[in-house]
Amino acid sequence: MDIVRAAWLIARKDLLIEARSRELLSTTLFLAIACVLVFSFAFVREGRVMEGAAAGILWVAVIFSGTLALGRTFERERHSETLRALVLAPVERAAVYLGKLVALVVLMTAVEIVVVPVIGLFFGAPLGRAPLMLTALLVAGTIGFAAVGTLFSAMLARTRSRDVLLPILLYPMTVPIVIGGVMGTAAIFDPEPDFVRAQTLLSMLVFFDVIFVTLALWTFAPVMSE
Repeated sequence: MDIVRAAWLIARKDLLIEARSRELLSTTLFLAIACVLVFSFAFVREGRVMEGAAAGILWVAVIFSGTLALGRTFERERHSETLRALVLAPVERAAVYLGKLVALVVLMTAVEIVVVPVIGLFFGAPLGRAPLMLTALLVAGTIGFAAVGTLFSAMLARTRSRDVLLPILLYPMTVPIVIGGVMGTAAIFDPEPDFVRAQTLLSMLVFFDVIFVTLALWTFAPVMSE
């Protein structure tokens, strides 16, 4: 129970700071919208959208904006020299990880709330066909991506080339999440939707979420002690 309370306090602290500054939210949202706009010029011709483009572009926007957010996950603590104090706080280090993870998932969700309607507008994606299934895919994919990214962001917090190393380490590890998210979303958006396939891919994403979060909780304490 103490871990949950400490994690909530850390997440609440990050979210309050972001609510006041809106620095990270504005930059990640701008990047996501920019990705959608750029790809709309490439994949829309005379009002016709390339098949499968909407699902892929949605996840590209989510992943790119999420990577930008991950690069700043421990930035405030590093600049204010409070990262050591956060690690030495009398709480389980797993609580630090969970707090950062929750704050990041909330931020990415806020971006997705704006990006998904934009995808529907520019690419004619049938968002109302299976909204609960689409929401579940986005939530599961976001949690899996953020779970791995938060761990790597903590590992690279003290390195100078963290902005370069983070995508190199993150993208290969999250390939199953990205592929599952894209294929599941495409199964919903296709002219002949395959909801059974989307359900199967959602189950796969939940499985990877459990694995990634468990491994991250197990390795976070040793990583932060080095």
